Amino acid sequence: MYDLPPDLPRLRTLRTWYAMWVDRIDEAIAAAEQRERERRQGEERRPPTPDWIVELSIGVGSRPIEVHVGGCYAAGKRQRVITREQALAALADGMRACIHCRPDTELWVL
Repeated sequence: MYDLPPDLPRLRTLRTWYAMWVDRIDEAIAAAEQRERERRQGEERRPPTPDWIVELSIGVGSRPIEVHVGGCYAAGKRQRVITREQALAALADGMRACIHCRPDTELWVL
């Protein structure tokens, strides 16, 4: 009916083999579920994206050099969160606005 061997030793060998694979599959499922739980926890615990950030220059006493909308992909690693008012003031003082996320447009500073 299922094309299985008729003798007991080979049937037991097959049973052992498939039981081993079921265990491996169960372990893989458990690992995938753990990764999914950790990914979800990471998303839940991630701090919210700030509305405005300022990119800082390199070196000691780094100074602000460019204003970005929070979450801008072009913002460098050296950055500081600022308020809307600070972003407006920085742009009004002549600080460069990012050409990718256009914070000046978002803030209605033309």
